[in-house]
Amino acid sequence: MKRKAITVLTAITMTAALFAGCGSNAAKGTNETESGKDGGKAYTIGISQFAEHGSLDNCREGFLKGLEEEGLVEGENLKVIYDNAQTDTGTAGAIAEGFVSQNVDLVCAIATPCAMSAYNACMETEIPVVYTAVSDPEEAGLADEDGNPVGNITGSSDVLPVKAQLEMIRNLLPEAKKIGIIYTTSEANSISTIAAYKELAGEYGFEIVDSGITAPSEVEMAAEDLVGKVDCLTNLTDNTVVDALQTVLAAANEKKIPVFGSEIEQVKAGCVASMGIEYVELGRQTGVMAAKILKGETKASKTPFISATEAELYVNTAAADSIGMALKEEYVKDAAETFTEITAE
Repeated sequence: MKRKAITVLTAITMTAALFAGCGSNAAKGTNETESGKDGGKAYTIGISQFAEHGSLDNCREGFLKGLEEEGLVEGENLKVIYDNAQTDTGTAGAIAEGFVSQNVDLVCAIATPCAMSAYNACMETEIPVVYTAVSDPEEAGLADEDGNPVGNITGSSDVLPVKAQLEMIRNLLPEAKKIGIIYTTSEANSISTIAAYKELAGEYGFEIVDSGITAPSEVEMAAEDLVGKVDCLTNLTDNTVVDALQTVLAAANEKKIPVFGSEIEQVKAGCVASMGIEYVELGRQTGVMAAKILKGETKASKTPFISATEAELYVNTAAADSIGMALKEEYVKDAAETFTEITAE
């Protein structure tokens, strides 16, 4: 079992009840707050995460690692206020407004809905926003067509390697014709990724059959409908759908059709394989960027977003065995990581 690091390059290309008593003395921007343990500057940041699932958790973990690499350590010279929107866009907005009312020094927004909410909330302030796990910053209105910030906001993109995923599926399923995709109609990143799949699918002899949902309660019905129409399913980084991954897997497993993930955590949880990115590393790069902004070494408004540019293959032999699917030996041998059990959350 081996792991290869992804490459990240600069792209030119609370619940509604917020933490009580968590206000800080931080001024907007990178002003000095209460002193850290070494007598230097201390900062307060707010982290808003759209859902509770592995890839976004990995982004948060990596983000804090990146800050620490730059000398900003939680509990020493860094105060972190964290909240999770639980896939509710209204809650994401409330969290962002709460961070503004607490005058945090920076907002880290994990996933597209939180990034859009944070940008809107901080627009009339000097608080920088740094996002991660945003598949299409331009589509979300967070960057212009040249990849430059549209305001005091920057971050990192987890744009999916659609061509690599389609190529993998074709190699593993040489007779397959139709790929099913469930997506949330209100997630800008999902809409743009669906468009990319439809544009490229014909090159690999596939037809995309998509099913749009508007709420978590619709995932089960969409999955049960799709599995009767397609040869396999492939997931996006759609937060609502990923949050209900076990529901999707249950419907697909009953029909003995494979589900392909979009990142490592989905493969661990029962998807057969994925050409995906490594979110801890993406988060780490984003944390380094945020630290430089906090320390005044650069400005969010002057920093183009970065993108994960290299996908890695992850496979789960137990998931394949559960539906009677034989994985090609070279896929198991050459994978960045191979999992032999399903570790569903």
